Amino acid sequence: MRNTIIAIAMASVCSLATAGYNDQAALALAKPQEFIADKSLSPEATAAMLAPAKAFYGFWNNASQQLLDRAIAPDFVDHTPPPGRQQGPQGPMLAAKAFLAAIPDLKVTVVQQLLVGDRVVSHLRMTGHFTGMFKGRQGEGQKIDIIATDILRVRGGRITDNWHLEDNLAFMTQIGLVQ
Repeated sequence: MRNTIIAIAMASVCSLATAGYNDQAALALAKPQEFIADKSLSPEATAAMLAPAKAFYGFWNNASQQLLDRAIAPDFVDHTPPPGRQQGPQGPMLAAKAFLAAIPDLKVTVVQQLLVGDRVVSHLRMTGHFTGMFKGRQGEGQKIDIIATDILRVRGGRITDNWHLEDNLAFMTQIGLVQ
């Protein structure tokens, strides 16, 4: 019975996490505030490189399976996963749902983006309030404001590789897990 109650509670949290922004709004949030592109790339090549990146950052705003499917390749590789994160497309989905369960009003903003060769480099700012659960800790509305950087490799219209770094120390400090 206890496991059933926990499963129902987790399903409710995950459904709330994806309710924050519809796909269109999530994509609008993913528009870079500043963009610098390799001048040797054609406008068509630039658009083809940016489409999966935009879908990827929209996805982090709402954990939409449709946006994730548009963003990453089936053989996606996370080169810097935290301990325990699953490889492939399921890794980002599980991470996004957990993060949105902790911060239901999460907003991922692309502060600046660089396009060079087959790479899209993005500096991100993630804001919201810790009102959900994270590692057994219930949020109390703490303000969240952290940064992250991604290096995405795009091939064949999808992200095949990601190297990323998040300011996890700032996050853990802001939610009270670290003093």
